[in-house]
Amino acid sequence: MDGEAFRHWAHVAANWAADYRAGLKDRPVRAGTRPGEIAAQLPASAPEEAEPMADIFADFERILVPGMTHWQHPRFFAYFPANASPASVIGEFLSSAMGAQCLLWQTSPAATELEIVALGWLRQAVGLPEGFSGVIQDSASSATLCAFLTMRERALGFTGNRTGLSGRPQLRVYTSSEVHSSIDRAAWFCGIGDDNLVRIPTQGPLRSMVPEALEAAIQADKAAGFVPAGVVACVGGTSTGAMDDVAAVVEVAHRYGLFVHVDAAWAGSAMVCPEFRPLWAGVEQADSIVLNPHKWLGVQFDCSAHFLRSPDDHLATLAIQPEYLKTHAHDGIVNFSEWTIQLGRRFRALKLWFVLRAHGLEGLRQMIRNHVGWSQALAARIAAEPGFALASTPVLSLFAFRHDPGDGRDGDAHMLALLQAINDGGQLYLTPTRVDGRLAIRFQAGSMEATQADVDAAFDIIRDTARALS
Repeated sequence: MDGEAFRHWAHVAANWAADYRAGLKDRPVRAGTRPGEIAAQLPASAPEEAEPMADIFADFERILVPGMTHWQHPRFFAYFPANASPASVIGEFLSSAMGAQCLLWQTSPAATELEIVALGWLRQAVGLPEGFSGVIQDSASSATLCAFLTMRERALGFTGNRTGLSGRPQLRVYTSSEVHSSIDRAAWFCGIGDDNLVRIPTQGPLRSMVPEALEAAIQADKAAGFVPAGVVACVGGTSTGAMDDVAAVVEVAHRYGLFVHVDAAWAGSAMVCPEFRPLWAGVEQADSIVLNPHKWLGVQFDCSAHFLRSPDDHLATLAIQPEYLKTHAHDGIVNFSEWTIQLGRRFRALKLWFVLRAHGLEGLRQMIRNHVGWSQALAARIAAEPGFALASTPVLSLFAFRHDPGDGRDGDAHMLALLQAINDGGQLYLTPTRVDGRLAIRFQAGSMEATQADVDAAFDIIRDTARALS
């Protein structure tokens, strides 16, 4: 593809993207295709000869787009948001066009320095104090794995990377049952193991870890010969929005010298609104914090902000400097490849910078406040509707609910049928969860395209679908 052809198809793609966004509300939210239907329309082998871009683009529209679930749809109320604001898309396009590998300062000085500045802006925006350093990870899963590796190395006197884990005492990490599955995976991948991930009981409407139970578990493990290494606190659990008392968790953990990682992947973005910051009071004492601008701040995936109260232990765990990765003749240079598991790094800071400037903090605050207000009003309407009940206390823009048709049928089977009927209708997309062992339906408002009318329509669709199944 020569320069002129690239110019032409870049214009075609941009026009398609604008038309796609403008028409999203008229599409079903979720793909209606059957398993294997898309693959059956594609050749089994790559072409030997180049094909015209016109044919490729036509097949994209004809075959692939009908098989996509539309995460930017205004009635996408499933999972958590994965917003990709137009400003972010433009930033991502420019980053892709340059195609830089931003692993070292010298490989793209602007990428490194913009990452430092943009994360400084974000740190201030969510109320974290000076002294925290930031790095952009691809996702919260990677940030959490980095935190687990740091916990491991601290507990082993920074010898695990060199001598391995064989013959070492078993390390323990403490968390509640409300955390994301990425915490389990981090325990697997770092060698601590799932059996050493200790689940602490929760209490209250926010399903917070019980500090006294945490301390008792640490003491019992020490007496049994285990080595406590760290604690993962939850700020906005995926299932119900669970919120640990971060201040209390940190106070216990630090009394025993444990590293504290705060998983605020979804809810951390809401802290741009000062009124929500009591939900993570004490976070400034944590050692590691992750929040995802690629969820609720409109930055296209992937862009996860990982803040460290002191990066020294993190760097002692991850940094490696072969001769070909050294930056000579400059002192005090930040090379972000030493802060991440991946050596190669894209220019992710560019799209974050575009979004923060294009929307402004006040624009982002208003969006989040709208989502919270709309969602909590919807929760109240659902709770007041005959046959419905909330399964969890609304937290920010997330809650879970159940419906009982009142005829004695199996509750879980009915909830699955209700969920499937809602999603098959194409006008909404919701996801299930389990709350206290019973199936429930999650609702979260987070799409940047959503309006009050979309949330009001969700109530009508949920109510009417439940009536039709009763």
